[in-house]
Amino acid sequence: MAFEYIDQALAVKAQDALLRQRVCIEKASARHIQVDGTQYLNFASNDYLALADLPVSSTFNPGSKSSALVTGYQRTHRLFEARLCELLGFERAMLFASGFAANFSVISALFHDTKVGQCSAVFQDKLNHASLIDGSLNSKAKLVRFNHNDMGHLRSRLEKSNADNKLVISEGIFSMDGDGAPLNALKQLAQAHKAWLMIDDAHSFGMCGENGLGSVESGVKPEILVITFGKAMGCQGAAVLASKRVIEYMLQCNREYTYSTAISPALVEIASRQLTRLCDGHKARSDLKANIELFKKLAMDASIPLKGSDSAIQPVILGGAENTLDAQKKLSTKGVWLTAIRPPTVPHNTSRLRVTLTAAHQREDIEHLVRCLEDVL
Repeated sequence: MAFEYIDQALAVKAQDALLRQRVCIEKASARHIQVDGTQYLNFASNDYLALADLPVSSTFNPGSKSSALVTGYQRTHRLFEARLCELLGFERAMLFASGFAANFSVISALFHDTKVGQCSAVFQDKLNHASLIDGSLNSKAKLVRFNHNDMGHLRSRLEKSNADNKLVISEGIFSMDGDGAPLNALKQLAQAHKAWLMIDDAHSFGMCGENGLGSVESGVKPEILVITFGKAMGCQGAAVLASKRVIEYMLQCNREYTYSTAISPALVEIASRQLTRLCDGHKARSDLKANIELFKKLAMDASIPLKGSDSAIQPVILGGAENTLDAQKKLSTKGVWLTAIRPPTVPHNTSRLRVTLTAAHQREDIEHLVRCLEDVL
């Protein structure tokens, strides 16, 4: 029977406890979530500063009507790009509807030419996001993986490469482990080997740095920076920031940007307002930091094994997919909503409960979470 493999693949996924399913959320905030009429404490949100809970009104048009290279690039887009460039110290920016689209398309476009690809290599941390890996796989450049945050391994990979064009890619904060990249070491290695550095700051922007500007506040400026608006900014979209010539090249070669309707002007206006809130969010960042420290202390006192992350992402690695799902279900009966992260999102035998903390959580929420984790683990 044609396409019989579909049923077979689904059966295997179910057997291995890896079948993914959507859950319809009735209501959600950074602190609470409601599913099937039941309210839970929400420890599965990327709304780190609780900005998505704040009301936003907009009088801008909901649709951009065409691609950015036709008539979709409007004044609100240009003004927001200019604001991001001034804030983060880059010459040019371009907006995308999602972080996945930004990462995937930029790498694909940068190395779309076969001749260029033959003398190019992309060096990626083994724990990089799927959008980054898929972008490399879709490009003509050679993909070289290095062990997670292992600068010695990256150095040896760079030394062995004969590529003329080298691009090193990492994340500011890694989405599943919650740890940060050694940005200074990455930049130094890249410069020593005449390579460019690209940083995906999806989980850093808004949280890291004195002003919440992410990796650039560490003093490291990559050649290409990607920020997303759907995490700490609490809205939707993404931006790629780079030099004028890189963005000009993207305008000629980036198929995602060329053939997609431009991001809605209304969404851009919302993002601009949320950016103001993010930059002014010193108290929210302080509250988030206090919540992270509290959770880590209580978890340590309860002998709950953590990964050593200092970010809002605190994974509790259980190993097997089936027992991770079982722990998730037990937590839900205690009023705690957590996500069971399983392969292929994470490597085999590293399935985990991904705890994400926000500025909206209260001390009693975190104390309840730790007691429940202690009970089910």
